[in-house]
Amino acid sequence: MCYDISTLTFKAKKYATYHGIGTDSIDEVMRKGPPIYHASGFSHPDIPVITDDNPNEMKLFQWGLIPKWVKDAASATKMSNNTLNARGETIFEKNSFRSSAKSKRCIVVVDGFYEHHHFNGQAYPFYISMKNEEPISLAGLWEEWQGTYTCSIVTTTANPIMAKIHNNPKASENHRMPAILPKEQEKVWLQQINDPLDKKGNRRANTTL
Repeated sequence: MCYDISTLTFKAKKYATYHGIGTDSIDEVMRKGPPIYHASGFSHPDIPVITDDNPNEMKLFQWGLIPKWVKDAASATKMSNNTLNARGETIFEKNSFRSSAKSKRCIVVVDGFYEHHHFNGQAYPFYISMKNEEPISLAGLWEEWQGTYTCSIVTTTANPIMAKIHNNPKASENHRMPAILPKEQEKVWLQQINDPLDKKGNRRANTTL
């Protein structure tokens, strides 16, 4: 799920106002990467993010997180195809995401995203966006691998509306959707947190995601 998005079709000023950042970095992003109206994650496009280490700028990171421990280019390509999305429930358990979940978080900035609805053997793309046309902030994780900055979009269980849309009959898991951050939760998401799991992988007492 969440392998298709549209990004940065709004003017830089609107993004700057919404996220409280300067227009210079957004203008730079627009110069480096023109608006993406419909991109599949498997093409690994550069997508706009705001990171925890520099929340006052927007940057372009490659979609498909590559952990630092990946050894070679072939392994990195294979890994990036499997890390477009990160299940929010297991980001502290999966080796691919655990380090980033603790200390490398980001907001993936999009105008909207696509989910495919299945009906009579056909798949129909539904475009999801805000009624007020504000940008959408998706929870993300990022990492640097050999000078390349990469990211993943965090997903969660679909709400009732999204579950009706994202109804792939072949899905072996509950229906999913990207984790959308309310504006008041953006700074909270970017904060580094202690690992809620002990060395055996059990959740510590009095910890929440």
